[in-house]
Amino acid sequence: MPGTFRRFFPAGPAAMTGRAPVPSRPARPQRPAPGGAAAGVHITLLGGFALRAGRQPVTVPVGSQHVLAFVALRCQAAVPRTLIAGTLWPEAPERCAGANLRSALVRLRTEGRRALEIGPAEVRLADDVEVDLHRARRTARDVLNPRNSAEGPEPGLEVVEVLSADLLPGWYDDWALTEAEDWRQLRLHALEAFGQRLVAAGRYAEAVAAARAAVHADPLRESGQACLIRAHLAEGNPSEALHAFEHYSRRLRRELGLEPTPGLYRLVGSLPAGPRP
Repeated sequence: MPGTFRRFFPAGPAAMTGRAPVPSRPARPQRPAPGGAAAGVHITLLGGFALRAGRQPVTVPVGSQHVLAFVALRCQAAVPRTLIAGTLWPEAPERCAGANLRSALVRLRTEGRRALEIGPAEVRLADDVEVDLHRARRTARDVLNPRNSAEGPEPGLEVVEVLSADLLPGWYDDWALTEAEDWRQLRLHALEAFGQRLVAAGRYAEAVAAARAAVHADPLRESGQACLIRAHLAEGNPSEALHAFEHYSRRLRRELGLEPTPGLYRLVGSLPAGPRP
């Protein structure tokens, strides 16, 4: 121990060599880990559930995953235990649902418990936990904010990537499907609006990427198809625009027995080989 070392060698190792002691340098302060919050807890909900402590993945039982996801969807709001239990185990009696919730919380490892503030009546997300959906929602709302459109579009492909992932795919509980649909609608509107802004800025490749992400999320949504066709036309690719229209119209007839609207026909109707309604 340092105290013991000084007791037997008052002047340190220099006393044994006869040399004058060299002043010790002050301890260099430790730098924070790269990435800022890299050492914190991260919850991923887009593209599938995942929990990480720093950069290390953490295995979480399925029931505990649902608890973490349900609380994370409500940001930092306190969620009553009765609401969590009743939503996640709707068919179980109230006492059994409460017991299931307690069991799911107990089975969380240390990293999982760090993500939550667990009280006797409520559970909430810890303040320092990062959730990818929260950042994605902010991105979508920024895109849809008309005040931001006057400042020019953000970096294109980064925004498109954030808005391209489904929320908790493969989860078929009613609460998860409702949240997934809310996110789908928000990101579709954001992708279409972003695509239009990119076209106006002359960034056609990124505009096509944004429109294709919207089409991939919902192939039968006409506003997304219109965004894609406009991007192709603005870039000077009428054949691509016509191909997108024909592919959409065939699928719309096959799956829903519907025709594209007159507005979509007008987008490509001016082309030499353009279709007529």
